[in-house]
Amino acid sequence: MIIEKNTVVSVNYLLSLKETGEEVEQTSKENPFVFIFGTGGLLEDFEANLQGKRIGDSFDFFVDHKRGYGVRDEQHLVMIPIDAFLGEDGTFDKENVKVGVTLPMVDNEGNRLYGTVLEISPEHVKMDFNHPLAGKDLHFKGEVLEVRKATEDELAHGHVHGEHGHHH
Repeated sequence: MIIEKNTVVSVNYLLSLKETGEEVEQTSKENPFVFIFGTGGLLEDFEANLQGKRIGDSFDFFVDHKRGYGVRDEQHLVMIPIDAFLGEDGTFDKENVKVGVTLPMVDNEGNRLYGTVLEISPEHVKMDFNHPLAGKDLHFKGEVLEVRKATEDELAHGHVHGEHGHHH
């Protein structure tokens, strides 16, 4: 069976940065990345490079940052008043709010987003809300471990069930 729309695909890969070779993510045969192909939840170029492959096929491709997680946007660097990080007792939460830590936040419309703390001053916390891989060209290298038709339940729920997938 080949990888095509509505197939469940299991891959083992190494994701690294094209420029530096720095490893970003590594799956394994025991803990592969399992997904339903063609449902729009993944990078378009990731799926395009896997389409038509079969069990045992290897892959080695690059995704340009503009087609991956986008260009870094300086407007996504935000100064948030220190008050937003004070506990109920009025003290700064230095246990959880540290430079380099990524925190879940909520914007004015109630949308959940993640920001990385860049600086902490007495008045503000400077945070970066760009995706951590924005502005970075990606290198995927790996192999296809399994390909099968997605079940009606999986398609209806939008995720893989069973081993390495979602369990109800």
